Amino acid sequence: MPRPRNAARMGEVADTTCDEGIVHVAEVRAARDRLPSAAQLERLVPFFAALGDPARLRIAAALEGGELCVCDLAAVVGLSESATSHQLRWLRSLGVVRPRREGRRVYYALDDPHVEQLLALGLAHVAHAAEDVR
Repeated sequence: MPRPRNAARMGEVADTTCDEGIVHVAEVRAARDRLPSAAQLERLVPFFAALGDPARLRIAAALEGGELCVCDLAAVVGLSESATSHQLRWLRSLGVVRPRREGRRVYYALDDPHVEQLLALGLAHVAHAAEDVR
C-alpha cells in the first residue's frame, strides 16, 4: 500500500487495513471464483489503457453520436488530422473503433455497443462521484 502523502490522509489509510487479521475463507474462495481468467484480464488491460489517454477518450466520446470522418473528428477533439489518425490507428488495433471507407474518405465509429455502454457507465460514475463530493 502506498504511503500517505500527508498527515491528514493517515486516517484514510488506517480505515483500509484489516484490524481482525482473520481471512474469511469462504468469501475469498467465492471472490477468486468470480475473477476473470488471466487470459481475459490480459486482453482487457490494453482496452482500458486505450481509454486511459485523454485524447483517445475524447475521440471515443465524440464517436458516441455516430460516425465521423478524420477531418471532422480532428475538428471536434481539437487535434491535428495527423494526431487524430495516429490515435485512431491505436484505437482500431484494440477494437475500440472501426473504419468505413467511402471513396477517399474514411469514417470511424465505435466498434460496438459495448464500447458505448462503457463510456456511458464511466460518465455516470464520474457524475455520481461528483455529487457525493458536494
